[in-house]
Amino acid sequence: MWRKSFLVFLLSYWALKAALDSEKKTQTNTCFPEFTSPSLDSKTNVIMKGQNVSLICSNKNKSLQVTYSLFRRGKYLTSRSGKGEPVTFNLSITEDQELGPYKCKAKVSNCEKYSREFNFTFADPVTTPVLNVKVIQTKPDLYMTLHCISFNGSMPINYTFFAKGIAMSPVISTSVREPAEFNLTKNNTGELEEYSCEAKNKLPNHAKYSETFRMPSRGGDSCPLCLQLLLPGLLLVLVVIILILAFWTLPKYKARKAMRDKVPRHNGNIPMEAGIYANICENQADKESVPDLEPMPCVSTAQDETGHSEEMHYATPIFQEVTPKDRKACNGGKTGYVYSEIIF
Repeated sequence: MWRKSFLVFLLSYWALKAALDSEKKTQTNTCFPEFTSPSLDSKTNVIMKGQNVSLICSNKNKSLQVTYSLFRRGKYLTSRSGKGEPVTFNLSITEDQELGPYKCKAKVSNCEKYSREFNFTFADPVTTPVLNVKVIQTKPDLYMTLHCISFNGSMPINYTFFAKGIAMSPVISTSVREPAEFNLTKNNTGELEEYSCEAKNKLPNHAKYSETFRMPSRGGDSCPLCLQLLLPGLLLVLVVIILILAFWTLPKYKARKAMRDKVPRHNGNIPMEAGIYANICENQADKESVPDLEPMPCVSTAQDETGHSEEMHYATPIFQEVTPKDRKACNGGKTGYVYSEIIF
């Protein structure tokens, strides 16, 4: 008897449960037929560690008052309500476990629907790339190979080469840490050429540019890099020549200076430059010439800086005409002159 009662109870329970589930499903499907699953998105899914991010949850229906809830790995985080406009959840992600997955639940009355999962990815920004240019000179063209590499940053990295700020190469993507290469052939137009490269990865707004490489092109048989290569060599040669001249002339200068120091500065005991002379003899220029008269010596004194006086003797020559009685003594009987001896 009790077995029949138990079977009747089970059949009644199953029938009641099936009826309730059918009614709930009917209400869910017919309550808000325009209510769809929400979407969860962000401006980027590649971020740096410690970066602030925003998750946007929205529904296509703009007339319903919807309550949005954010979950991470099935754990409830926060809720926001909105009508017709999406809601934004602001987060700061510092650890790997905070990368996701995230889900958004939209609820209207008894209707609940979930979005798809969303995950973030950590990435390191690129550093300033290094540009190297190799030039091969031929007639009349230049063959150049440009290399660009960023030594840090999450892979893959995309490189682009520029000439005077205009992209001249397609995007070159590298998945390993090696330089991107671009070959270029150009004519020698004599214009100043400027080259640079750009490096960026999946991180938005984190592109880096290399320093500008300037290469003056020269027409004819000249080498574009000759001046850059010869200038340091010329400066080195000039420095060497200056040093050689300095070491060669310094000993001679010292020797001449030593010789000048050994030579006495005064000739004799009387410094003629500083001496003060006084003439103490009578002027005989206006006196008549007297025959057979000895000339009178004139005496001058010189006084140096120390006050000591020294005498200097000099004689004034006197000329006289030979009288007729003395013509026998003259050579050839001609009138001549007799010169007296000058005594110092």
